[in-house]
Amino acid sequence: MPILRSSPPSPFGRKVKIAAAVLGLSDRITVEMTDTKDPHDTIRQQNPLGKIPALVLDDGRVLFDSSVIVDYLDHLAGGGKIIPAGPARHDALRLQALADGIMDAALLQVYETRFRPEDKRHPEWLAYQADKVARGLASLEADLPAPVTPDATPNVGQIAVACMLGYLDLRFDGAWRASHPKLVDWLAAFETAVPAFDTTRPPAA
Repeated sequence: MPILRSSPPSPFGRKVKIAAAVLGLSDRITVEMTDTKDPHDTIRQQNPLGKIPALVLDDGRVLFDSSVIVDYLDHLAGGGKIIPAGPARHDALRLQALADGIMDAALLQVYETRFRPEDKRHPEWLAYQADKVARGLASLEADLPAPVTPDATPNVGQIAVACMLGYLDLRFDGAWRASHPKLVDWLAAFETAVPAFDTTRPPAA
């Protein structure tokens, strides 16, 4: 059985877990806790970058990063499920890229404050990453992703946006909500339509 190396707070790992759930594949994957800070954790051999998520296949091959893994899961489920075919494909992939980019910028802010002593932090760098998040959220507020309904399978872009917003709730106390009411409503609808969003919710920091 494939092994998903991840940790509960990872928004990218959450994206993979939600994808597996909506594709009906959760029971075909074992999730294994991973500590990327531990030099003895085997993640550094499984993924030379030492990053999560990584999916260890039965034949020993390892897939990373999350966009590759969700593509593999979609293929495993028959294709065209969370990565649409035809013209909608690149719209979904573009939305995923935007959400992933916002997550990357948010993670870099967290790492700057977590791993650097306060006197060595770089305010301009933090502001640079925060501006990426702000621009990305403004773009999504102005051009909302299509709503997710209980009778439809969300695409990778919608899943990524939900995980990104969930990560901002986790690490930035939901500060995004005050200025983005349409996204707040969009996420509430996603949570109602996709039970896996709740079951993959990370513990409070």
